Amino acid sequence: MRLKTKLVVAATGLTFAVVLVMSAIFVGELLRQRIEQTVSSNEVLAHQIVMVTVEALEQGLQANPPVDRSNEALVSAVTRALRTETSLSHVMSTIVRYSPTVQDVSVTDMAGNVLVSTDPDAVGQRSAKRMELVLIRDGSVWSQTRQVFGPPQVLDLSEPLLRNRRPFLLVHVGVRSTFLKASYEPWLRAAVLFALLAGLASMMAAAVLANLALSPIEQISRKLEQMGVAAEAEERPTAEPLSARSDAVIRVTRSIDRLGEQMRSAEAGYTSLQENLNQMLDTLRDGVLMFTADRRAVMVSDAVEHFLNKPESAMVGRRLEEIFDPETALGRAVLQRFTDREQVSGEPVAMEDGRQVQFSLDPIIEGRGAGKDMGTLVTLRDTESAAQLSQELEVSRRLAAIGRLTAGVGHEVKNPINAMVVHLELLKSKLTRLEGDSLEGAQRHVTILAGEMHRLDRVVQALADFTRPMELKLQEHDLRGVVSSVVELTGLEMSENGVTVRMEMPREPLTVRLDAELIRQALLNLLLNGMQAMAEGGSICVRMRREKQFAVIEIEDKGEGIAPEVLPRIFELYFTTKAKGSGIGLAMTYRILQMHGGAMDVRSNADPSSPERGTTFSVRLPVMSVGMGADVRRAAGVAHAGVAAHEELV
Repeated sequence: MRLKTKLVVAATGLTFAVVLVMSAIFVGELLRQRIEQTVSSNEVLAHQIVMVTVEALEQGLQANPPVDRSNEALVSAVTRALRTETSLSHVMSTIVRYSPTVQDVSVTDMAGNVLVSTDPDAVGQRSAKRMELVLIRDGSVWSQTRQVFGPPQVLDLSEPLLRNRRPFLLVHVGVRSTFLKASYEPWLRAAVLFALLAGLASMMAAAVLANLALSPIEQISRKLEQMGVAAEAEERPTAEPLSARSDAVIRVTRSIDRLGEQMRSAEAGYTSLQENLNQMLDTLRDGVLMFTADRRAVMVSDAVEHFLNKPESAMVGRRLEEIFDPETALGRAVLQRFTDREQVSGEPVAMEDGRQVQFSLDPIIEGRGAGKDMGTLVTLRDTESAAQLSQELEVSRRLAAIGRLTAGVGHEVKNPINAMVVHLELLKSKLTRLEGDSLEGAQRHVTILAGEMHRLDRVVQALADFTRPMELKLQEHDLRGVVSSVVELTGLEMSENGVTVRMEMPREPLTVRLDAELIRQALLNLLLNGMQAMAEGGSICVRMRREKQFAVIEIEDKGEGIAPEVLPRIFELYFTTKAKGSGIGLAMTYRILQMHGGAMDVRSNADPSSPERGTTFSVRLPVMSVGMGADVRRAAGVAHAGVAAHEELV
């Protein structure tokens, strides 16, 4: 069977199934409406009988009142009044005679005893148990069909007669299911016939429409077959008969598969190129914008937001005049240079917030000389950020130089210390043979010597710990939890020193791929430094936020601050301003952050009269985002490899 035939049959069958289901729903809804109409009309009849019964009771009890006030006398009087009142029996007989669905009508007391009925055999007997017609009305379509068209039965519709707001008598209207079936069958047959005709018409229409819709596809298929035959005729020897070749459909399928493979390969190449370009732009601190010849931005890097305070999504596709505000110094300068159509390289501009920015304009010309204008590349550079980056590189170079120096020193000093300790122990054993003051004096000098050697050994051990290669155990963590654990760890020591810690965290998670233990050690060093800077107590504020692709942690203390002449040296190994400091903590912290692809800077105010006196350490770590997990892992791997290579050189 051909593919077109299969599709036409499938469309026709699906249409028939849909029409069949809709027809079933339509017929079921009609049946429900008819049953509701039957119940409503019989409820009207029952209510009419109740009114006639009330009139009969009023007239009968007035003519023949109860002999006493007992219930037996009242029941006897009521029964006599109902049976002797001809109007009630006339109405009940009329309803049975002219209603197409009612079989009998009766009035019973609350105990179920039949007082009057259109069926003489039922008078004085207990009323038979019947299924309520209301239950069928409220049931499902399947239940309604089964009760109406199933075995014959009498359905009951009851209406109470109240006395003192309580049921006193019940009026029963018996509806026979065979009467309902006979009443429903004519329109039901018509509805089913209509549904079948609609189904057949829909099938024919679906077959015609499917055939018309698939005709262009069949023409395209024939064209592809002809193209495939022509291509193979060029590739194969002309002596080969056409019948010996493979089926045309298979050839077309193979051609389409090859074309799809080429398209997928090209798409994968373009996607990889775009990812590499986006990754390169995201890691740049310079803002890069690409404009077409009609001054519309087609590419904007994330760093542009730092210069223009606009999100990247709000700039892509916008015109030059919508991106650069002419009311700002940078906007005026860029717009003027665009108007002049000049190439600009590193022109400085003073921003309103005091920053010094350089911008460059590079027109893209097709061909040489007066070629076609393809667009313009705009580059924005923050000179302060460049200076900060140079400072970080300088600190890294200093740490590397110190590491190379101290590794050799530690190796050379460790062995003599071990030999000195061994010989010192031998000397102590020999001195035990001396006596008197000479023994005490010699022993004191030996003890001092041993203490100094142990202190020197601790210094060398700390040096070895700093230069020892670290193996990162990177895992994804919510940075908020890591910071909270460090604050909780230092809580007792902070309270003992009169220091309070206040935390400001974002509501959304900051997912970072890091070694949690090493980051805790780095943050612990910063918190303890802040506590030690406030000898008389104070407060430390730990703030967290997200800036583009980085998570930023700021630890601000209100201590004495760091003098400007000392500030550039605080990350140097063994440099410290504390009487008992080792000078390793900040250098180790800086090294840990470098291994994670992060950075750290410090701001400090040491002016005693300034209300902003204190120090703020800012830590930056790359944030994990959807679709960027591999890029962050790759960046962390590169940083780890760089540090490992440096340690191997050391």
